[in-house]
Amino acid sequence: MSAGRVIGVIDPFTNGASGTALLPGSKSITNRAVLCAALAIGRSTLDGVLFADDTDAMIEAVTALGAVVRVNRGKRRLVIDGIGGAQSRFPSSPDEPVMVHARSSGTTARFILPVVAALGGRWLLDGDPQLRARPQDDLLAAQRSLGARVHELGEHGCLPIQVSSAPVDDEAAALRHIRIRADASSQYASGLLLAGPLRGGIHVEIDSEFGAVSRPYIDMTVAVMEAFGAIVTVPSADRFVVTEGHYRAADYVIEPDASAASYVWAAAALCGGEVRVEGLGSHSIQGDVRFAEVLGEMGADVTVSDDAIAVGTPPSGALQAGSFDLRDFSDTAQTLAAVAAFAEGTTSIGGIGFIRRKETDRIGNTATELVKRGVDAVAEHDGITIHGNPFGLRAGLVDCHGDHRMAMAMSLMGLRVAGIDIDDPDCVAKTFPDFFDVIEALRGSPEPVPESQVTVIAIDGPAASGKSSVARAVAGELEMDYLDTGAMYRAVAWAALQAGVDLADLTAVASIARNADIQISTVSDAQRVTVDGADATAAIRSAEVDRNVSVVAANPQVRWVLTRRQRDWASLVGGGVMEGRDIGSVVFPDALLKVFLTAAPAERARRRLAQQADSAGGVDDASHDDGAVAALAAELSERDRLDSGRADSPLQVAPRAVIVDTSELSRHEAVATIAELYRRAAGLQAPIRPSSVQGR
Repeated sequence: MSAGRVIGVIDPFTNGASGTALLPGSKSITNRAVLCAALAIGRSTLDGVLFADDTDAMIEAVTALGAVVRVNRGKRRLVIDGIGGAQSRFPSSPDEPVMVHARSSGTTARFILPVVAALGGRWLLDGDPQLRARPQDDLLAAQRSLGARVHELGEHGCLPIQVSSAPVDDEAAALRHIRIRADASSQYASGLLLAGPLRGGIHVEIDSEFGAVSRPYIDMTVAVMEAFGAIVTVPSADRFVVTEGHYRAADYVIEPDASAASYVWAAAALCGGEVRVEGLGSHSIQGDVRFAEVLGEMGADVTVSDDAIAVGTPPSGALQAGSFDLRDFSDTAQTLAAVAAFAEGTTSIGGIGFIRRKETDRIGNTATELVKRGVDAVAEHDGITIHGNPFGLRAGLVDCHGDHRMAMAMSLMGLRVAGIDIDDPDCVAKTFPDFFDVIEALRGSPEPVPESQVTVIAIDGPAASGKSSVARAVAGELEMDYLDTGAMYRAVAWAALQAGVDLADLTAVASIARNADIQISTVSDAQRVTVDGADATAAIRSAEVDRNVSVVAANPQVRWVLTRRQRDWASLVGGGVMEGRDIGSVVFPDALLKVFLTAAPAERARRRLAQQADSAGGVDDASHDDGAVAALAAELSERDRLDSGRADSPLQVAPRAVIVDTSELSRHEAVATIAELYRRAAGLQAPIRPSSVQGR
């Protein structure tokens, strides 16, 4: 990575996500409305406009057509004097075609091409390298069938393209019938429809053999055209008829972008709280509002009214996996993939094979980035399968592959996982320039802690994740008391083994838990554990206890006894840092800060082997033995499975918990991370916007 590369650093939410999100206007509606207004007779006013790279491309394109566009970015308004369907203002010379550059905007290229072919004259349509790589074969074939001369100057079917044609003779061309595939992009059909009024009408039929993807976007095109006076009839699901007529100027208000809304709704579902989006409701013309329904099916609390949609925390506290066909709203697929990484079970996202040909391979590259972050994700022919497992989530740098939706979706993971960075945060400018500011505005504020409530930092996590040493150091850093609850369970297991009690005898083991005098203290920054007066500090870390403590921890009677002891301890000392398996989920679900500390199984195995060697006073050779590490890593993974699957108080990532992956962190770095999270949760440090830092 070059030293000057900018990286977006995402700061996790510690207090949930809440508020009303101020979203930009819909990109899809903006580009359709801008084009219709530019082709209309008279002056149109568009309000709620999105100003981003894609819409700037369309504004530049219609200016090249001859429209006069007045821009007021502060009011999010455009005033457009249309050309009235005539191209006479800018006749092209035989040697100099009119240049239209679509930047990286697929909608601009695919909408403008049919329009210039209908207007007549000579045109050169080009775009950025990313757009040049996206094929337009079917759309080019359609223009040729309509009489236009279309010549690719580079790769077959791709930009740059030279278009030349005579102005349309309305009588000869009226209601020309075009049959087109829409299985790669609905934009082909939309482009033909948008140019329909310039041709005196057109009949567009979707090839039913292949079917249309993102069908709601075609319906959106029809709705915007009708708002500007076009007459469109829909005789059947696959047939659209634009009859003779012209666009007329209109005052038009653009809805907030539903694709953008998917990110803020997902933030609430992942982090807790409630996020409301106004201007999108049950009457929206955007198919992407259905993403809220998907979150509802996963367990989120979703409220839909005529003019607003709010998404809140799952009442159960956990999102559930499911099977979803996103064929009609595929721009939310990456958002759902990020959410699915935290859900319980296996999520199947299907119907989206065509998004491999978007800005990037949105199936293959999304799966790749998820896998790099520890997610069990598999790229399928038509979608992605994701096996949720928050235990495995890992910090690190996300490669956005130049895709704005990859950057925004993967940023959502950073709201729950500390240390996720975005390699190209500026790419969000394509459709959502203020994305990071909008997300930051939803960061929940610390709530006043009642005097009766103790202040607890709950640190949960699997075995050998470093909870004890990190939690003890955090307590020292913040000058708080510390309790190692895992040592309690280990002490009970050791005492039961010493007494020869069968660990399967739940009542007998629970009796030991009730009656044993277990004392846990810190002396010179070292933990000391005594059971009935005997020093068991080293003994409770033995391999034998390692193998058996999960059985004791799964004993409901033991958990009941020790949970009461843990709460009593916190009340006695006034709170503190407490670590274990269910502190944030069961013992203190209202803890001020909840952390799930984890690490890769192999790293946990190395740490445990080193710890055992240290406790035994031997030389640490085993932690460098690949075979020993692999065997213990498998054992720890099995223990994770048992701990997470037990009926009573299973090991889980608690709602609102921030996942801290220590695989590549020193203890000092892990402590600093948690201390910073605490200060933000307590309101001792002002939240900061996801920051940009130079390459590191």
